[in-house]
Amino acid sequence: MFKHLLNSPPSLVLDALRGLAVLNPLLAIDPAHRGSFHVVVIYLANPDRSKVALVCGGGSGHEPSHSAFVGQGILSAAVCGNVFASPSAGQVRRAIDLVSNDAGTLIIVKNYTGDVLNFGLAKEQYAALHPDKSDRVKFLIVGDDVAVGREQGKIVGRRGLAGVCLVYKIAGALAARGGSLDEVYAVAEYISSRLGTIGVALEHCHVPGTAISDTHLGANELEIGLGIHNESGFRRVSPVPPLNELIPNLVQMITSTTDPDRSFVPFKNDGRDRVVLLVNNLGGLSELELSAIVGEAKSALDKQGIKTMRVLAGTFMTSLNMPGFSVSLLLLPSPEFNNAISTDRILSLLDDPANAPGWKWSSKTEPKAISEAASSSSANTAPPSQSALKAPDARSFESAIERACKALLAAEGEITDMDKIAGDGDCGLTLSVGATGVLEVLNEGVITGGDVINSMIAISRVAEEKMGGTSGALYSIFFSSLAQALARFSAAVATTEVWSGALKSALAQLYTYTRARPPSRTLVDPLTAFVDALPAGFEGAVKAMQDAAERTRDIEAKAGRSAYVEGDWLKEHKVPDPGAWGVKVIIEALAK
Repeated sequence: MFKHLLNSPPSLVLDALRGLAVLNPLLAIDPAHRGSFHVVVIYLANPDRSKVALVCGGGSGHEPSHSAFVGQGILSAAVCGNVFASPSAGQVRRAIDLVSNDAGTLIIVKNYTGDVLNFGLAKEQYAALHPDKSDRVKFLIVGDDVAVGREQGKIVGRRGLAGVCLVYKIAGALAARGGSLDEVYAVAEYISSRLGTIGVALEHCHVPGTAISDTHLGANELEIGLGIHNESGFRRVSPVPPLNELIPNLVQMITSTTDPDRSFVPFKNDGRDRVVLLVNNLGGLSELELSAIVGEAKSALDKQGIKTMRVLAGTFMTSLNMPGFSVSLLLLPSPEFNNAISTDRILSLLDDPANAPGWKWSSKTEPKAISEAASSSSANTAPPSQSALKAPDARSFESAIERACKALLAAEGEITDMDKIAGDGDCGLTLSVGATGVLEVLNEGVITGGDVINSMIAISRVAEEKMGGTSGALYSIFFSSLAQALARFSAAVATTEVWSGALKSALAQLYTYTRARPPSRTLVDPLTAFVDALPAGFEGAVKAMQDAAERTRDIEAKAGRSAYVEGDWLKEHKVPDPGAWGVKVIIEALAK
């Protein structure tokens, strides 16, 4: 994704932080200029100056980190440079002044050279300018990446990734409780030492105002171990593996203690390890995919004998619009660890409320085993029909259905391309899912030429349970109505005459649930043409259906997915209706 919605690249950071201040009236901003760009401090306007303040920051483009974590219970201020560019030491000093207090200030930075240098310089300059307060400012660098090995990173150390958000939250909660600067620093340092994070992405991000990069990943390729500033990872994988293969490998990279170059976190792997799991959206991943990743991560930990005490998921630290995610694990103290920093204390600090717009909801409890209701119906539980209606040739009937399903699977890409222009892009996938489901029950013997009525019921149930959406409902209604109509015939064999009458009845029943009538640029067009022409002969009905499907290229959309698409766009591309094309694919395959 290389397009962005903004006023201008130089103003984006200030514009965004002004919007954040609108969202949270407890915040104030202090902008400054660096060339044509803005560097902004966003801070609590009226902090409790009897408590320790937490200051963090870095380049922008990682939102909600760090700006949206400023709020009661987490951060006191964030210093926001231009996208992926560290703020100046002067602005960091300004932030320290803005949150000046009686208890002291802890500066937390991710381990990136620019941030470490500028925030560290600010700390030293502040101490030099205020020698009486020099012991009241502490500095912590957090590096949680496990992708960069010790040998490669022996000088610069581990990069800071999403795990630092747990440091912010836990240290911020302790500060809000009134912990001393030494206590807050000790807890933050301990949490930092027990974090591991690994990132994965399908593509790099694009920085507003810059040229399009030529480092794109392939269409079926992902990268493991990349950073949050478009730094390449240590490995590319193709094809993209399923989550149930990918996630266990990522978890193993964090928890392994057998690789001396990458074993950063002291897991024991003895069945007694306990962790906090953080699954982070790197900016461009759908919530649907992220939730699937959460489930697989929890499952992978279970299989390794690691107990998950808390789960957090959502957008915590992004790389602009990068389509990817990271997995972070915080290893909690062992049960025998007798210290003030106990598991119970860490979890209670993590669970404390935070009044900051960027902090995500969590259950504040240990995740339980997933409870799923037993399925009440399936396509293979249809009761036998009272009078089995048989196909003239059972094997030919079954082969025709198999051909139709395979034809839909082969046409998925073509139909999807049509639907990207004329609809929402999911028609090909929906039909292929339905076709796969029908093939499954066909192979199980549920669909058989020896019982045409129950075969139609089975197809109806697949459409309902597998396909979903509008197409699933329409197909399910039609095949259910077809089964009812076939049952009303007293014939023992489903002749062309029987099919013709039953199809006409099923179409009439379908019309009671949709306003689409030909010509409407929907699947109704070719379906109606076929049903109406069938009494005069099968070949003529197929030809009428094909013509109707082709004509949808030139028809103004009156119903269905295309009714929401701008008319000139459809005329320009002259693409047929994807749903109508799906009907064409099915009937042509049945006719072979």
